[in-house]
Amino acid sequence: MNAVIKMTVTTVDTGETIHDVPVLVDYHMNDGYDWMDVIGEHSWVVIPSWGCDGWDLGQWPYVMVAGIRTADAIGNLFGMATYCEGDVKTTFYRTKARYWDAITEEAFSHWKNGQAQGPADLPVAAAELPSRYRIPPTFQTAAA
Repeated sequence: MNAVIKMTVTTVDTGETIHDVPVLVDYHMNDGYDWMDVIGEHSWVVIPSWGCDGWDLGQWPYVMVAGIRTADAIGNLFGMATYCEGDVKTTFYRTKARYWDAITEEAFSHWKNGQAQGPADLPVAAAELPSRYRIPPTFQTAAA
C-alpha cells in the first residue's frame, strides 16, 4: 500500500487542472509516525506547529497536517494533506496565501475543539484570527 500516488488535481484557489501531482491518499498501515516517514520520501513534510508562537497542529500520531511545495510550468504549487487515523485528504493551491489560509483553518479547527493546544484568545471563527496566528512559526518553515 502506497501513501503517495501521482494524480490529476484541481487547485482549490484557481480551479486549474494540474496533471501528475504527488497526492497523499488513505494510509491504514501501521501508524501516523510510519505515514510521516513514508511521505517524507516523496518531499512531503508534516507541519508540527502553526502561528507565531508555534502552537500544536494536530495530535500526533493520530491527527497530522502535511505540506509540500512543488511546481509546474506555470509556477509554484502548494499541497496540504490532513491525516486522521489513516484517512487522508489532499488539496492543492496555486498561491501561498491561500495555502496558509487552509493550514490556518485546519489549525483553528484543532485548537477550537481541544484536539491541540492553541492560543488562549481564540475568536469565534477562523476568519477572525489575527494575522500572527495565520503564519508558520518563525523558527520553522512550513513546506513553503
